[in-house]
Amino acid sequence: MHRIFYLLICISLCCSCSGTKWIVAKDGSSKYSSIQSALDAVPEGNVNRIVISIKPGVYKEVLTIDSRKSNITLKGSGSKNTIITFDNHAGKKVENGDTINTWTSATVFVYGNDFRAEGISFNNNAGFKAGQAVALRVEGNRASFFNCDMTGFQDVLFLSGNGVKQYFNNCYIEGTTDFIFGAATAVFDSCIIHSKKNSHVTAASTNSIIPFGFVFRNCTLTADSGLNKVSLGRPWSPTASVTYLNCYLGNHIIPEGWNNWKNPANETTARYAEYNSSGPGANNEARVKWSKQLNDEEAKKYTLINILGSWNPTAD
Repeated sequence: MHRIFYLLICISLCCSCSGTKWIVAKDGSSKYSSIQSALDAVPEGNVNRIVISIKPGVYKEVLTIDSRKSNITLKGSGSKNTIITFDNHAGKKVENGDTINTWTSATVFVYGNDFRAEGISFNNNAGFKAGQAVALRVEGNRASFFNCDMTGFQDVLFLSGNGVKQYFNNCYIEGTTDFIFGAATAVFDSCIIHSKKNSHVTAASTNSIIPFGFVFRNCTLTADSGLNKVSLGRPWSPTASVTYLNCYLGNHIIPEGWNNWKNPANETTARYAEYNSSGPGANNEARVKWSKQLNDEEAKKYTLINILGSWNPTAD
């Protein structure tokens, strides 16, 4: 009897949470004035999706979406209006005496599954010379981002979950070196990828048993004025997988396209490919011989269902 009563209370709490108006306003006009305070209020093990609406403002805070809290949506007021920022970076000392590294430098950490963000800017403003300074680290499975910005300098977007699935639609991602990196399987649809330094766009560390790593579809690669030595990627792990399909490449992309990270052995294992690239940075004939130009039949395999499985992020 007690167990049944307890279950009824839990169900009631979950239902009431999903129906609550979760609003964050920096000016104190809502219940929550910080985003993390709203996240802290989400009950562990929640089943129903909770949408936290964030009013315009610059929120200087480090956020953690706990692994015990899934089905959370952060809904901003547009990526130019709702900005989450912080300035942690590798080598920085924190109050408890620890030294921050790449894994711990993020402004926002996503560990919970089925996370979604809309109309938000994720930023790390540690600066051009700060070294590794992550804006967004995603380890949870089935995370999706729509109309969001990820900006900073080195190591901006860390997709650290080994083989987990993630999706980015109409996002703007900007950085200097290896600014999209990690082991996850991630699809980037109609995104703008902007380089701010002659360096490398991606540093994938895809496991050898994972068929897809980073897949860019119908994306546009741009750069600051004067840049002309940017590679599409270099392998953080030997079996890195990165594919660009129907992407426009600016003249900052080097003719050879890819980089072996000063290790010729990576050339026999890295899985780098393109299909139907266009723009001044598209140069099929000059590409390194160890990368691949997909044919029509091979390109057809890069569908959402093949890459992400039964999860359809556009239907959420």
